[in-house]
Amino acid sequence: MQQHEFTRRTFLRGIGVSMALPWMESVRVWGDESQSKSNPGSHAPVRFAALFSGNGFHSREWWARGEGKSMELGKVLAPLEPHKEKLTFIRGLYNDQATKGNIHSSQTGNLLSGAPLASGGEIRSGTSIDQVLAQKLGTSTKVPSLVLGCEAANPSVHKNYSMLYSSHISWSSPTAPTPLELYPALAFDRLFKDEVSKGDKSVLDAILADAKDFRNKVSGSDQRKLDEYLESVREVEKRIDGAGKKGELQGWKPSLAKPNQPRPADGIPQNIADHMKLMCDILVLGFQTDTTRFATLKLNNDHSSLRFPHLGVDYMIHHLLSHSDSADWLKVNQFFLQQVGYIATKLEAIKEGERSALDNTVMLFCSSMLTGNHEANQLPVILVGGAGGKLKGGRALDYMGKSDRKMCSLYLSLMDKYGVKLGEFGDSKTRLTEI
Repeated sequence: MQQHEFTRRTFLRGIGVSMALPWMESVRVWGDESQSKSNPGSHAPVRFAALFSGNGFHSREWWARGEGKSMELGKVLAPLEPHKEKLTFIRGLYNDQATKGNIHSSQTGNLLSGAPLASGGEIRSGTSIDQVLAQKLGTSTKVPSLVLGCEAANPSVHKNYSMLYSSHISWSSPTAPTPLELYPALAFDRLFKDEVSKGDKSVLDAILADAKDFRNKVSGSDQRKLDEYLESVREVEKRIDGAGKKGELQGWKPSLAKPNQPRPADGIPQNIADHMKLMCDILVLGFQTDTTRFATLKLNNDHSSLRFPHLGVDYMIHHLLSHSDSADWLKVNQFFLQQVGYIATKLEAIKEGERSALDNTVMLFCSSMLTGNHEANQLPVILVGGAGGKLKGGRALDYMGKSDRKMCSLYLSLMDKYGVKLGEFGDSKTRLTEI
């Protein structure tokens, strides 16, 4: 197939639209041919996902030590065993503002910003890292940021602080928590509710005719990729009209052009496991179709009222259960980490040239406190993914006792990997050199 030297520009001009082909194994069609040949996948975007579960973890089982394949994980992190070579475990980071005010609300509302929180029922925090990235880079996709949740926000006040702080990790501005979507069907609609109109049929017909000859010259797997592309032409044309103006990545096309699962049923699933799995699937779909590159998923609130009958743990709500180091608490912890592992497994299976979508993602998972006893002098933090080759996994980093152990230093380091270089963020002006 090497004799067929189709360039991205030639092919797209031939089919009458202005968007790059999918990466193909049998012909080189990605942007800079020489760069694509040496490092296929290098043009893929780096995504960011922040996942959260409230109330901390089992005090004796949240740990990791060692490096690479020999890394050992505590029982809470056991569901991430298949991904430990792409896991960065970080101990000792904290938000200074989370040690002030009250418990729960003051430990959650600034988790992704490090900002001081207003008391007395007033709402004031800080713009979170996911929204900083989305505001600067999110115009390249249909949905700048996807904000999902599995437990409804709590509008009450707890010890002079609004419980909205405990219910939101994503903040669009200091006074506006980003609205989160609880309904899987509505989240799905936001990503994919675009229909082909009759007036576009002639354009589609022309593209199908022009592409037929090309299809016969590529491999079977490339034919499947081309078919996915053709099925999504209408969406492509709408978005590509402003491609260059929005800073889209030239020479790159997502591996999936339309949803590969049906629209979820209306309403909220009564089984929390089904609810979380659907939200995880939607997050992955958003990344895989390049409908969004920035997402947060709040699995539950801090001070959560979730129950877990599917685990045989239905005698106590999440918040109260967190005050013990029981076997049931460990079981619930592992259930939350299973969601992280599920997303990582799905992203790892999505190939983007020589890399996977997980290699091109940073997935941050953290909680509002280390343990259920409101310990905020250090936070549980892990990163999963490779940040497009810029983040080394298989490491356990320990910042306890170091002069700089601010969460916001981590955020500055992470934003650098997206080309967003800020002089300061939250309470930090420095980076974590190991990140």
